[in-house]
Amino acid sequence: MNAKFRVVAISLALVVVAGLVLLLVRPGHDPARIRPLALLIGAWLAFITAAWLLRKVPLRASVVLIVLGGIAVQLAAVSAPPQNSNDLYRYIWDGRVQAAGVDPYQYVPTARQLTGLRDEFLFHPRAEYCITQAYVSHHPAAELAAGCTAINRPTVPTIYPPVAEAYFLGVHFLPLASSSTKPIQATTALVAVLITVLLLFGLRRLRRDIRTAALWSWCPMVALEAGNSAHVDVVAAGIAAAAILVLATARTTRRTILGGVLLGLAIATKLTPALAVPALLRRRWFTVAAAASSAFIAVYVPHLLAVGSKVIGFLPGYLQQENYTTGTRYGIIGLLVTGPLASALAVLILAAVALAVLQFGDPDRPWQGALYMTAAALAVTTPHYQWYALLLVMLVAFDGRPEWLAFAAGAYYAAEPNLGRYTLPSRLVDAAAYGIPVLVVAGGWLVRYELARRGVGSTRPLPATAEPAATPGLAVAAVTALVAADASQVDASQVAALDLGGGIVSEPMPRRVRVFAGDQTREARV
Repeated sequence: MNAKFRVVAISLALVVVAGLVLLLVRPGHDPARIRPLALLIGAWLAFITAAWLLRKVPLRASVVLIVLGGIAVQLAAVSAPPQNSNDLYRYIWDGRVQAAGVDPYQYVPTARQLTGLRDEFLFHPRAEYCITQAYVSHHPAAELAAGCTAINRPTVPTIYPPVAEAYFLGVHFLPLASSSTKPIQATTALVAVLITVLLLFGLRRLRRDIRTAALWSWCPMVALEAGNSAHVDVVAAGIAAAAILVLATARTTRRTILGGVLLGLAIATKLTPALAVPALLRRRWFTVAAAASSAFIAVYVPHLLAVGSKVIGFLPGYLQQENYTTGTRYGIIGLLVTGPLASALAVLILAAVALAVLQFGDPDRPWQGALYMTAAALAVTTPHYQWYALLLVMLVAFDGRPEWLAFAAGAYYAAEPNLGRYTLPSRLVDAAAYGIPVLVVAGGWLVRYELARRGVGSTRPLPATAEPAATPGLAVAAVTALVAADASQVDASQVAALDLGGGIVSEPMPRRVRVFAGDQTREARV
């Protein structure tokens, strides 16, 4: 298939992704009433197909497709109110509270002290979460005011760290930000597109195949959780991506400090980027740790001085509600043990992975160790909130091995397991949602190992412009095809050379050519 046909096919696949995202966020436009999980599977298959076809498209055309395709799927997601999460109403409220000069950790949304900030957008009789007068009477110490609100968990304080709160405050000052979801949805979608641009520049700086940025830009999860649900995890992933890029290329103390500061700010946006810490401590660990800790503490100090211990927010209550404190929340571990022993086993597994990353991680490729740590955390904790995997999607875009995206796809099954009569028993849902991705990644590793054993994989990696040796099928088959193609043998006489300016050299170079593919870099004689 030549490049023009590939561009057309990719464009059609992206139209399918955008169309299915549109049906997911606007279920009323679906005349067949297809289950969300089926639409998600279709979107993921179209996304995988587009990413596979992109491998042989020239770099400049790839950049255009990656950026425009990412914008298209985000526009489809932004076009409707949030469907799968209502967290953004808390974001809007926290921004409003801060604009009024009140610390966001001081009061719960239904506090009597904040009734003057209520309006019909967030507080109205048809809203989902209602606090009755009877509840208020039974909890006089809480100083609540009765009413119905769109804000979930309206009787508990916010859980979001200070940088996230600063983001909410910034969005609050946009036009219509207090009376509509569109401003925060559009802003988060813009952040997702900016992350794509950052990945394109970062991958080029790292001399990696920039086409892997499509694994973030076109991913259905990024569209749904950024453009539609507006999750602040997208902002955290963006700051974490900047930290990884800076620290991976840092050769001076000043840049190391900058990378550490960015890491601390990412963790102070959402705690999940802390999973990247072991991988990022492999070089100048003390400087990185000191800079990250200083930045993290610095953003907390003003709130700590204002509200004291209330700055912890709802985090302890969240862990209790999700049954992590009782040890009954671990889907895979729970098949073997539950209770305190399950919690102890979870801690041991994550500690072992962290130590392995600290000991054996590549400081020049910190995204690899961060990816292993994030995937391990998802497999151990088996969360029901799919947006927790956004950090993993960003890391896969750096890494280039698409089989790891199975964890992000599996997270949707954990959140939406309903398949009618084919629905699994509830106790097996989480184990399947995150256990199958473990098997997919293991299968990908075996494919790469076998090809390398035959003298194909790491010694002769596939250049980004060569024809893959496999074709996509269904979900796992498509991922396996990408893995196999990524390690296929190449006839050196047919290699097209990549120039460092980001273009394609139309004629073979006469002597040595640097070829970039996935994790590999080699010099080929052509």
